Amino acid sequence: MQDHHKPQWIGLNSSIGFIIKSKRVLGWSLLLTLLTVFVTWGVFLLGSHYLDILYLDLFPARITPEGWWQVIKDKLWLTVSWFFRIGTTIVCFYLSFLLAYCLTCPGYFFLSHAAEKIYAGKEFDPDAAFTLQGILVDLWEGIKIALLGVVVTFFTLWLNFIPLVGQGLLLLVYVFYSTLVFIDYPASRRRWRLGRKISWIRENNKVAFRIGLLPAVVSLIPLVNIFGMAIIFPIMTVHATLNFTIIEISKKKLQAEKG
Repeated sequence: MQDHHKPQWIGLNSSIGFIIKSKRVLGWSLLLTLLTVFVTWGVFLLGSHYLDILYLDLFPARITPEGWWQVIKDKLWLTVSWFFRIGTTIVCFYLSFLLAYCLTCPGYFFLSHAAEKIYAGKEFDPDAAFTLQGILVDLWEGIKIALLGVVVTFFTLWLNFIPLVGQGLLLLVYVFYSTLVFIDYPASRRRWRLGRKISWIRENNKVAFRIGLLPAVVSLIPLVNIFGMAIIFPIMTVHATLNFTIIEISKKKLQAEKG
C-alpha cells in the first residue's frame, strides 16, 4: 500500500525545467555559474602549481631498476605516487571550490530562497527574524560547515591510500558532504544548527545520497570538475532546495493531521 504522506522525489530534469521557467531563478543561476567558475579555476591553478612542486620533491625520477625485487618495489612506489597525486588533486579542487563557495554563498542563499518561495507558494515558510543574533548564528554555522569541509578533505586524503575500499569510502563521504552543502541554504534560512542538518541527512539518507551523488562524481573527474561543478552547482542548489522543501511540507501536513 502506497503511503500518501511520503513526499514525491523531484527528479533532476524536473528541477532543470523549473529553473528554465523562472526568469529570476535562471538569471541568478547563470550569474553564479560564471562567478564560481572564475574563482574556483584561479585558486585551483595556483594550488596545482604548488602541488606539482611538492610531488616532484616527494617522488623524484628514479633510476631504471635492476633485478625483479627492485622492479616490484618501483611499481609499488609508482602506484603510491599516483594515488597521492589523485588524492591531492581532489583535495586541491575541494579547497578551491570551498573558497568559491564561501565567496558566492550569499548569492546561492538568494537563489535557494527564490526557488523555494516560487515552488512552495502559499505553504512557504517566512524567513527567520532578521536580527543581529540571527546574523551571528548564520555566520557561525557557515564557518562550521567550512571547517567541516576542511576536516573531510584531509580525512579523505588518508582514505585515498587504502586501495579500492578507500576510494569507495572517499566517494561516499563526499556524497553526503555535498548534500550537506546544498541543503545548508534552505536549512540555514530556518536557522537550523549543524547537528540538525546532519540529522536531516541521516533521516532522509536515500534522498541525501541521490542529491549528493552527481556533484561528488563530477568533482572527482580531473579538468571536468572545475567547470562541471560550476555549471551544476546552481542547478543542484535548486534541486536540493525543491526536494528539501517537499519533505518539510509533507512533515507539516502530517503533523497537522495528527495535531
